[in-house]
Amino acid sequence: MRTLDVVNPYLEEVRTLEELLERVDIEGESAVIDAKGLQHKEINDLMRELVHRGVRRVRLVNVFGQRFIGTRLFFREGLRVEIEIEGFPGNDLGAFLSGHRIVVRGNAQDGVGNTMDDGEIVIHGRAGDVVAMSMRGGRVVVRDSIGYRGAIHMKGLEGKEPLLIVGGTAQDFLGEYMAGGRVVLLGIGVERHRMRYVGTGMHGGAIYVGGTILPHQVAKEATFGSMDEEDWKFLEKVGALYAREFNVDDVLEREFVKIVPRSKRPYGSLYVAGKNENQGKKINFSL
Repeated sequence: MRTLDVVNPYLEEVRTLEELLERVDIEGESAVIDAKGLQHKEINDLMRELVHRGVRRVRLVNVFGQRFIGTRLFFREGLRVEIEIEGFPGNDLGAFLSGHRIVVRGNAQDGVGNTMDDGEIVIHGRAGDVVAMSMRGGRVVVRDSIGYRGAIHMKGLEGKEPLLIVGGTAQDFLGEYMAGGRVVLLGIGVERHRMRYVGTGMHGGAIYVGGTILPHQVAKEATFGSMDEEDWKFLEKVGALYAREFNVDDVLEREFVKIVPRSKRPYGSLYVAGKNENQGKKINFSL
């Protein structure tokens, strides 16, 4: 019986740390990594080794599409590192991020902050789809706009409140199945938001939108809520943070609305009959 060699594409041709360290320039607690031609595993292995060696600031140059940068950087000792990226990082930047800070001097692709636990990701440009997907804590700040399904399945974990701040606007299905946390669209330079189906399946958290958004753009599972003093204080902090990060003024010059879920169990009746609702009825799942 013939056996086939299984090749792991993430391990194939991965160089040793000794070879990779030749791509690094270290000065005190800072290091520069030339990422040209490196696989994502090599980049993350290098950063992990450098942190163990005392480096606390890493600058990645010549990044071109490598995925998962910043993943696998959990340290039981609580070590933290700041990563500055020059170039174009690939999908799932900062996935499962655990307390570190990542700054991108340019645009990012899909899945920024996927299942992020803590820390901060700052994008000096725009980001793609599913930004902050399943995010559990920390903060993602995007200077410009994001794509589809931002903050899908965003949730809070163990008292944490994840935060997504977007300077411009988003595409459809923002906050889909959102269970916790907060999203802020500042609407800078946006005449009217075009996104639709905002808050589809939403059952927790809140979305703040600066600028014009019409009722038909909000999904049936969400609604407009009232803004109170705590909301305005929160937005003032967000505006100050954004202005400081990107050196801009007049961040909160437009009107804001708040979008919240209508129910904590928007689809509860599809699976379990509620009180005085469909009692005794069986649900037929046949096609």
